[in-house]
Amino acid sequence: MTTGQEWLVDASGCVPERLKDAAALAALFEELVVLMDLKVVGQPQWHVFPEPGGVTGLALLAESHLTIHTFPEHGFAALNVYCCRTRARPDFAALAAKHLGATSCRVRELSRGVEA
Repeated sequence: MTTGQEWLVDASGCVPERLKDAAALAALFEELVVLMDLKVVGQPQWHVFPEPGGVTGLALLAESHLTIHTFPEHGFAALNVYCCRTRARPDFAALAAKHLGATSCRVRELSRGVEA
């Protein structure tokens, strides 16, 4: 029985300054929320690490969660979207390029659920 789908997105070659900018990351979250018709519960939470660190962000969703962890020193961002209902897969590579300046993007999609 499928109980949801999850996307693990590894964005590389990102612009380090964007990976330190919570507002830029919030714009990525906002676009994903609209594209995927997600319902955010409360306000997304952001933790900005001291230099040279990045940002960790979390949006609690009625459908589950949306998270990002950035590593500006490596030009890398790890994005995770988990939904308990089926959603169309957005173009994560285009979104990562637009918001993070990513030059490459690896996306893994997992079906989550209970084994019989």
